[in-house]
Amino acid sequence: MEHVGYATSDANLDAIFAALADPTRRAILSGLADGPASVKEIAAPFEMSQPAVSRHLKVLERAGLIERDIDEQRRPARLNAGNMAAAVDWLREFEAFWGTSFEQLDSVLAQMKQAETKETDHE
Repeated sequence: MEHVGYATSDANLDAIFAALADPTRRAILSGLADGPASVKEIAAPFEMSQPAVSRHLKVLERAGLIERDIDEQRRPARLNAGNMAAAVDWLREFEAFWGTSFEQLDSVLAQMKQAETKETDHE
C-alpha cells in the first residue's frame, strides 16, 4: 500500500492541521478573512483574555496562516490563506475516494428506495 502524501508531505502541513484543529483558531481565521485586526479586536467576540488570544495567534503565525505587522503599539494580524493551499492540495488527493464513496452511497440509497416502493405497492 502506497502512503499517499507521506513522502511528499509539506514540512509545515502538520502545523497547519494542528492550528486548524482548534475551533477558536478557525473562528479567528474566519474573522481575519474580513481584514486585518488587532488582538483587542480579535478577542472581542470571545470569552477569553487578550493573552489567551495572543497564544492562539502565535500558533496560527507559526503555521504560516497569519502574518503580524508592527504598527506603532499595535500588532495587527492578517490572514495568509496562501499557506492553507498545502492542506487543500493534500486533501485533494482523496477526491477520487470521496467521489467513489458518494456514488456507492447514491446506489445503495436508490436500491433502498426501490425496495421501499415495491413494499408499499404490495400492501
